[in-house]
Amino acid sequence: MVRKLKPLVLFNIGGLLYFCIELLWRSKSHWSMYILGGLVFLLIGSINIHLKWSTPLWIQCGISMIIITVLEFVTGCIVNLWLGWDVWNYTRFDILGQVCLPFIGLWYLISSVGIILDDVFRWLIFKEEKPHYRIF
Repeated sequence: MVRKLKPLVLFNIGGLLYFCIELLWRSKSHWSMYILGGLVFLLIGSINIHLKWSTPLWIQCGISMIIITVLEFVTGCIVNLWLGWDVWNYTRFDILGQVCLPFIGLWYLISSVGIILDDVFRWLIFKEEKPHYRIF
């Protein structure tokens, strides 16, 4: 039963983490960021499913950074440009006001925490392989 709930549990953990990051950074968030965070967390967590544990952490962070950036851009295009909800709008160093280029580096750093948290949750809650990493 627990295994069947794994995607839902991980989605909610990711959604809550992303929502909290938004609250800490901007002092506000939007329910769409919860959904974005859940999806991001599931995809970041799937890196170790598709790649070997021997894949260096810096490469995993790079992949995660791309996932986050692409999903933020797509989400921004939907919620801000298409639906007009004005959840956020970057006005400098941006792509269509939806992705702030300097934040891409920040996502790289934050993704290392997300990768490790996902692996620890999978290990502790779902009895998956104990996390181990190669930095380089």
